[in-house]
Amino acid sequence: MKENEPIDTGIGFFEKYLTVWVILCMIGGILIGRFLPAIPEFLGKLEYANVSIPVAVLIWLMIYPMMMKVDFKSVKHVRDNPQGLFITWISNWLIKPFTMFGIAWLFFYVIFKNLIPPELAKDYLAGAVLLGAAPCTAMVFVWSHLTRGNPAYTVVQVATNDLIILFAFVPIVKFLLGISNVHVPWDTLFLSVVLFVVIPLTGGALTRGHMLKTKGKEYFENVFLPKFSKTTISGLLLTLVIIFSFQGKVILENPLHIALIAVPLIIQTVLIFFIAYLAARALKLPHNVAAPAGMIGASNFFELAVAVAIALFGTTSPVALATIVGVLVEVPVMLALVAFANRTTGWFKE
Repeated sequence: MKENEPIDTGIGFFEKYLTVWVILCMIGGILIGRFLPAIPEFLGKLEYANVSIPVAVLIWLMIYPMMMKVDFKSVKHVRDNPQGLFITWISNWLIKPFTMFGIAWLFFYVIFKNLIPPELAKDYLAGAVLLGAAPCTAMVFVWSHLTRGNPAYTVVQVATNDLIILFAFVPIVKFLLGISNVHVPWDTLFLSVVLFVVIPLTGGALTRGHMLKTKGKEYFENVFLPKFSKTTISGLLLTLVIIFSFQGKVILENPLHIALIAVPLIIQTVLIFFIAYLAARALKLPHNVAAPAGMIGASNFFELAVAVAIALFGTTSPVALATIVGVLVEVPVMLALVAFANRTTGWFKE
C-alpha cells in the first residue's frame, strides 16, 4: 500500500457508529419502560423455562450470521506459525477471565465502594465475568482487516477459539461466579451454551457447508453472506431496546453506574490487548499475526455474554446491564487500539 493511499476501513457506517446506536437504543428502551410500561409487561410474559422467547429469537439472529463466517476446515492449519495461536489461547483463556474478575472486583468493591451498593456490585461483577470469559468471535474479522492482519490466520484463530468456548466457557464462568458468591446451577449454564453457542454454531456450519457445495465460495462470500450484514447488529439493537425497557428503573435510579461499570471494562480491554500484542513482539511474530492476536482477546463475544446473562438472571437483572455496557464501550475502545496497532507496525519485522 502506498503511503498516501487511503486505507479501506472495512467497517460500515452502521458498525462504525455502533456506540451511538446503542446509546439511542438505551434511551428508547428507557422511554418505553417509563411511558409505555404495558410493552415490557407483555414481553415479560413471553417466556419458556425462564428464557425470554423474543430475546432468544433476537439473539439467534445476532449469532447465527457470525457463525456462518467461521471456516472450521481452517483448524487443520493450526501448526502453521503456532506461536501466534498459543498467544491467543493463553491470553483468552488463562489470563483474560481472571484479570477481568480481579480488575472488576477491585473497582466495584474497593475503589467504587461508596458509589455502588454491595448487592449491585455483586451483579455487576457477574456481568463482567461473563464478558471476560467470552473472547471475540465475530468483530475480530473487522479489527483484523483494519490492521491489515493475515485473514487466513485470523480465521484459524477464530475457529479454534469457538471450539474452546464449547468446553472452557462453562467451567470458567462457574468457577468465577462461585468466587463472587453468585450460585448458578451447572445445567443452566450448559443450557445457555447449547442455546446460544452450539445451536447457532451448528446451524452456521451446516448452512456454510451447504451453500459452498451448491453455490460455490464466490456466491457464498459475495452474495449470500452480505444479505445478513445488518442482521447481527439489528438483532443486537432490538435486544437492547427490550432489555432497557426492563432496565429503565435501575438506570434512572443509578445513572452514574453506567460510567462506573465502563471503567474496569475499558482497562481490561487495553490490558489484554497489550499482553498479547507485546508477547507477539517479543516472539518476533509479524505484525499481521500480532495485531489480530491482540484484537481477539481485547474484544468480547458480547452477544454470548448478553445472552447468557439474560438466560441466567433475566432481562431485568443488573447483570444483563453490565454486559450491555460492554457493548457500549467496545467499538470506540477497539477503534483506538486499531489506530495504535497501525501506528506501531515498525515494531515488527515482516
